Amino acid sequence: MSNKNQSPKTGETRRKFLKTTGTVAAAAAALKVPVYAGNKAPSANVKGANEKIVIGFIGVGGRGFNAHVRQMRQSAAGNNISQAAMCDVSKHRANAAKDFVAKNSKDPVEAYTDYRKVIERKDIDAVVCATVDHWHTPICVEAMESGKDIYVEKPMTRYLGEAFKLYDAVKRTKRKVQVGSQITSCGNFAKAAELIAQGKMGPLVLAQGSYMRNNPKGEWNYRLQPWATKGDIQWTTEKGKIGWLREDMKQIGFNADHYFRWRKYLPYCAGLLGDLIPHRLFPLMRATGKPEFPSRVVCLGTRKITPDRDVSDNTQVLAEFPNGMTLIVTSSSVNEQGLNETIRGQYGTMYLSTNGSSLEYKPERPFAEEFDPESYTNLAPSGNTTPQHHKNWLDCIRNGGEPVAGIDLAIKVQTVISLAEIADRRGTMAHFDPKTRKITDGSGREIKAYDYAEEAKLDQGPYGPIKEIGG
Repeated sequence: MSNKNQSPKTGETRRKFLKTTGTVAAAAAALKVPVYAGNKAPSANVKGANEKIVIGFIGVGGRGFNAHVRQMRQSAAGNNISQAAMCDVSKHRANAAKDFVAKNSKDPVEAYTDYRKVIERKDIDAVVCATVDHWHTPICVEAMESGKDIYVEKPMTRYLGEAFKLYDAVKRTKRKVQVGSQITSCGNFAKAAELIAQGKMGPLVLAQGSYMRNNPKGEWNYRLQPWATKGDIQWTTEKGKIGWLREDMKQIGFNADHYFRWRKYLPYCAGLLGDLIPHRLFPLMRATGKPEFPSRVVCLGTRKITPDRDVSDNTQVLAEFPNGMTLIVTSSSVNEQGLNETIRGQYGTMYLSTNGSSLEYKPERPFAEEFDPESYTNLAPSGNTTPQHHKNWLDCIRNGGEPVAGIDLAIKVQTVISLAEIADRRGTMAHFDPKTRKITDGSGREIKAYDYAEEAKLDQGPYGPIKEIGG
């Protein structure tokens, strides 16, 4: 009887086979284990290695300013970039970001309140988009159509239909997109993908992770700033003028709570599903070696402790993939105790530290004679990997590579997020067919929640219509 752990060509054990194979790539090829990697071939869009990349920033609030404007300024010389434009619907924020860059560099920099002014500038090569979620797709698509590469904050989009519009635009324009789940750049997830490519995990079985917080004052209840007034912020969307709201939400009068604390409200985001859970989906799906679209997703979300919002304060996502792997991610804003980051395969199990610095591999008992335990520490990068995530994107603009949180991974992650929201809010299991891009329930009935108009209807509940939320 043949041993499942024997090389199909020689009959030798996998341990011996892997030890005698020259490289990881050769082992992966011989074992027919797919490896997740982008197209490294340069394209006509690649900038020269020594060319300065001129960047415009659209959305310079908390994350946009502190993580992107400020941290990119700190590494501007090493990354050979120039910060040329600061844009926000708030004049205060746009001017504050401009003043910061002007004070700390010699870059000529302008402030805008209309993102189109940034996109129409021919001298700007790339755009960082850190706006409220529903503006991601129109801004990114227009920027790519104008020849600009994109760094967009997670989640990639608000709805799945928008995600595919963005995905199709990337494929059409060949621009480089990096989604801002910076944990994806952590060293231990890269090492996990390497070990999986070597065949040490065998068929993947179950992966798990969590992102947990516990804020007694309620997550996302950021301070309401006195400068935030209707006169400072372009609140509504009007013809010829870009506002903060979606086009279909003009009935909501100016609301500072919505402006600063928008992650609490369904019209603007998916709550934990859009903010925290992507930080586990991106790296875990990257680590599998070849991320797939989910075949079906179920989600449970409850709102029992923080009543000042209409998004969940406790959420669990369970996703199944065509290769047989199941992924569990849980997130909470009312308890800090989560699941350890773990990936289980038939041959072994990997335990990953949350800060990205370590990984432990343990073979399963039936395969202990075939595989050695392995332990890795001080893997880099770890901790705050936003600077490395920035650099990875900029390097790919120059060398034609695929960013670690690039479009082919991002569209699959967004599908999990969007199906989870649909499953939770409609009380059903959501199935997905990537060939037709159709969502169906357990009985095979199509769930018409694909395009923007249909999906936005979900924002009328379950805790009241948006006109009541807006006050």
